[in-house]
Amino acid sequence: MSTDQKFLLIRNYDLFAHISDEEYEELHLDHHFIEANKGEYIYFDSQYHNKLYFLKGGTIKIGYIDEEGKEVIKEIIREGEVFGQFTLERNNLNGEFAQAYKADVSLCAFNIEDFERLLKTKPNIGFHYTKQVGQKLRKFESRLLNLLNKDVKTRLVNFLVMLAREEGETSNEDEYSIQNFLTHEDIAQLIGSSRQTVTTMLNELETAGFLTVTRQLINIPSVKNLQKSLAVS
Repeated sequence: MSTDQKFLLIRNYDLFAHISDEEYEELHLDHHFIEANKGEYIYFDSQYHNKLYFLKGGTIKIGYIDEEGKEVIKEIIREGEVFGQFTLERNNLNGEFAQAYKADVSLCAFNIEDFERLLKTKPNIGFHYTKQVGQKLRKFESRLLNLLNKDVKTRLVNFLVMLAREEGETSNEDEYSIQNFLTHEDIAQLIGSSRQTVTTMLNELETAGFLTVTRQLINIPSVKNLQKSLAVS
């Protein structure tokens, strides 16, 4: 990838969109630019991994290996999101891995120390970064409450609504089309269920007309009606 292409990708990322050309040159952001092929691990067994990543293109799978040797998915990271040591703490990832998922990925990576120096010299970047971290923590909190307090169907519907509002496209704020980038197994792990249960419930929701699913898209004709489906289940 050429320097100009790297420049465009990095400047399209919200965090770095507001810096001037002079600041861009001064920060040497292209030196932090990395690419990874589909299936490649960004990090693995990350107990002592002290880096922060900004995803500018592609999808990242975050997970860990359980005591039985089974892969468990914690989160799917999409373009524009931050991952790794995003709280700027040291050595707190506890064996987490990050892997390029579905396709090749483009990232900007910083050592924590380098990024902290960047925040000290560029307060406007720190402001936008704080907003991103706050959004990420609120998302974690919402997912945790969903897992702790809801039955499986409610967890699935809430997950689909969240996905629609965060990732979907809409023309009237009620009907959403979402790029179908998750398998049934992915969804099952993210909501604490089984693949078979998720498949059955998605089929039931589709039969009832609350959504349609193809390999490319999930279409929800009415988010309000999808939420109302819980009242009659």
